[in-house]
Amino acid sequence: MSAPDESLPATAADLRMATFRLARRLRCVRVADAMSDAQLGVLMTLRLHGRRTITALAERERVTAPSMTSLINGLEEQGLVTRTPDDEDRRRVQVDVTDAGIDIVEQTMRRRDELLVGAMRELELSADEVQTLRDASALMWKLAER
Repeated sequence: MSAPDESLPATAADLRMATFRLARRLRCVRVADAMSDAQLGVLMTLRLHGRRTITALAERERVTAPSMTSLINGLEEQGLVTRTPDDEDRRRVQVDVTDAGIDIVEQTMRRRDELLVGAMRELELSADEVQTLRDASALMWKLAER
């Protein structure tokens, strides 16, 4: 059964505002201060999903291929990604995250998770409230991946 249409705009506004505020707090927590959110996003994508072409990365991160090339160039200069020729089409390259890039991703994710855990502990959430957050995160993933 679907939610009533009249409740969707208010829910969308509340979700947008809460998501932006939480995202802003999380973005402040990173291991490499000089790294942009877009660069960190690319490293996270490669860490979680493996090697990708620049085109596939651009589509996933919703940027243009030239923008992604620029991001990859910067990450490659820092030794955080490598490029290798594609096995099937030598005109394409595959981008992969290096051990140094993985380290940055894992440290950043750990610090961000610690921030959230600390906030949840401060709020002394009940087991039901924690379950509600788990359920909400599953729904947020559905929205984010569509």
